[in-house]
Amino acid sequence: MPHMDIESGSAAVRPARDGDEAALAALWEACGLTRPWNDPMKDIAFARRGPASDVLVIEREGRIAASAMVGHDGHRGAVYYVAADPAHRGEGLGRAIMAAAEEWLRARGVWKLNLMVRRGNEQAMGFYAGLGYAQDEVAVMSRRLGPHASGGDET
Repeated sequence: MPHMDIESGSAAVRPARDGDEAALAALWEACGLTRPWNDPMKDIAFARRGPASDVLVIEREGRIAASAMVGHDGHRGAVYYVAADPAHRGEGLGRAIMAAAEEWLRARGVWKLNLMVRRGNEQAMGFYAGLGYAQDEVAVMSRRLGPHASGGDET
């Protein structure tokens, strides 16, 4: 994984490893990314078990300070759980973890990255726009295939 220069120093990006799960879940909770219907421990295990996805992290002061779950379906890439520790916001961690996710996808021959942002999250929309992402004229449709098949905004 690359060594990324970020505004307040440099940090190594690495894949998540066994033992990182609780810290990742805590980071995602602190960033408001968790939802009752998505078990972060299951999401981490699922992403780490196959060659088409992983969870990337940046450590700061011995703690996980940023993350991105990255993967592809053989056609397009996707990121989820993009998070930067609120105590370190504005230090370039978000940009660094997104750059690492993009590089992870490029290394696997993926040429386009799609991402979803919940409606009303203007801060995230601005962040991604600043990285060069733009809204496509598409609608995202989904259907739950598991035990939580209720309606609602369960992204």
